Amino acid sequence: MTDTSEPAPLLTDRLRHWAAHSAHRPAVTYVAFPAPDSAGVHRTLSWQGLDARARAVAGRLHGTVRPGDRVALLLPQGLDYTAAFLVYAGVIAVPLFTPDLAGHGGRLAAVLDDCEPAHVLTDGPSREQVERMTGGRLPVTTVDALPQGPPATELPRPAPDDVAYLQYTSGSTRSPAGVMVTHANVVANARQAVTAFDAAPGRTTTVGWLPLFHDMGLVLSVAAPVHAGFASVLLDPVAFLERPVRWLRLLGRYPGAVSAAPNFAYDYCVTRVGADEAAELRLDRVAALLNGSEPVRPATLERFLDAFGPAGLAAEALCPAYGLAEATVFVTADRRDEPPLTVECDPGALAEGRVEVRPGGTARLTTCGRPVGQEVRVADPESNAVLDEGRVGEIQVRGPNVGAGYWKQSERSAETFRDGWLHTGDLGALHDGRLLVTGRLKDLIVVDGRNHYPQDVEETVQSALDVVRRDRLAAFTVPREEDGPEDLVVVAEVRRGTAADGALARERLARARAAVAARHGLRLVELVLVEAGTVPRTSSGKVARAACRERLISGALRAEAL
Repeated sequence: MTDTSEPAPLLTDRLRHWAAHSAHRPAVTYVAFPAPDSAGVHRTLSWQGLDARARAVAGRLHGTVRPGDRVALLLPQGLDYTAAFLVYAGVIAVPLFTPDLAGHGGRLAAVLDDCEPAHVLTDGPSREQVERMTGGRLPVTTVDALPQGPPATELPRPAPDDVAYLQYTSGSTRSPAGVMVTHANVVANARQAVTAFDAAPGRTTTVGWLPLFHDMGLVLSVAAPVHAGFASVLLDPVAFLERPVRWLRLLGRYPGAVSAAPNFAYDYCVTRVGADEAAELRLDRVAALLNGSEPVRPATLERFLDAFGPAGLAAEALCPAYGLAEATVFVTADRRDEPPLTVECDPGALAEGRVEVRPGGTARLTTCGRPVGQEVRVADPESNAVLDEGRVGEIQVRGPNVGAGYWKQSERSAETFRDGWLHTGDLGALHDGRLLVTGRLKDLIVVDGRNHYPQDVEETVQSALDVVRRDRLAAFTVPREEDGPEDLVVVAEVRRGTAADGALARERLARARAAVAARHGLRLVELVLVEAGTVPRTSSGKVARAACRERLISGALRAEAL
């Protein structure tokens, strides 16, 4: 385990260092795509330029806010977001998004109510909608209109244990909560990520489309580059979704490219990048592509490598990883000198909470590597007794990157951050010292005392029905009657253009039932097919199973069923 216990400077100390010693080297580049066929318009800030812009933001805030006040970042992806986050003013940043992000207006309003910001940072094009949303109750600064230049007065310097920002969780299992990430936490996690990928100026560039309000996007594209002094390249998530080949082309453009994406994005590239586009790619210089979904699907890694291996992508570049906002983000990652390891397990044993390796076993788990600069253990969720390798339990984490708790939620903080360990709520096991992630404790489907993981049921259904959109479905149980047994239900989005047809719906239910019964020994009571975009998702793209279940029980989803 790498030692990260010695004191480390703040991110702003590192920014000041690179501005002084690498003034004109590129720090962050934003690539815009103003037209569908655009090759990309690059705008770059040097280290000196980034430092000047961050100081300009701090100068504007100084005197209008106090240390410890919250400042909400309601900005689009880009250079201004990076500068606004790296504020020197001693305030608590709240990385968020502009009010026009589709489907997340309610979440934005709830977060603003919770964090009670004293100031809002935005840009010119977004200012009107931000002021409309806040009702003019908060002072708003337009970052892109600020004059450059050093602040007139000396700015306060926070202590390492002061809260640097609130990272609001994506809310895949319950309502969002703001994780208090200290200055020491983010520096420790940046160092851990840098160590894991052997990143350094001149040989590493992060290339990211993950939103900067997302924990992985923030650490990988801002904190780690600023800490270690290597360049960061950004594009908008919408630019990726419109044409995922844009991301792949940028990966090939920069030597030593490091990036991250959730599981669905790798499948999305396979289905949306044509053969002609793939043939033009050069991916032999890609250093690491993190897949941080919970859990990582082995079949996704195989499909991605089959599609882009001919472009030079090395199997060793695929790095399954594990992390969460409560640990700043980064916890474990696979080694860069060997391809991902898939463990074939006995499905019956896994349902009983044991990982028993069996060649040809139909339960396939991908290892997410070993921790870097922190400790990971697996414990019984009820007794908290530490479990041996091969036993499934709750993943627990300890290290300098673990956050200080949840903002204004002492009871929830005491439940999650206790006995010196972060109780993640994720299930997994250790295998030869490597972490296997099996699912979320709150999503677990328990039938007749046996555990079933919703993502496995979802994979079975989407493999059985070609009309179902990949990774756009949710499996869970609903009560048959009050205090009675629960029935297994799957809600699945269908491909656009799929017509409603009663006979076809019955045939699809029969096929899905047969597949689920054969694979899992479960009875699928109901298959609810809905239009594309109906299944609730978090701001980071994960299926929100709890929200989906609530909508089904309330009747809202059945009203939209095909």
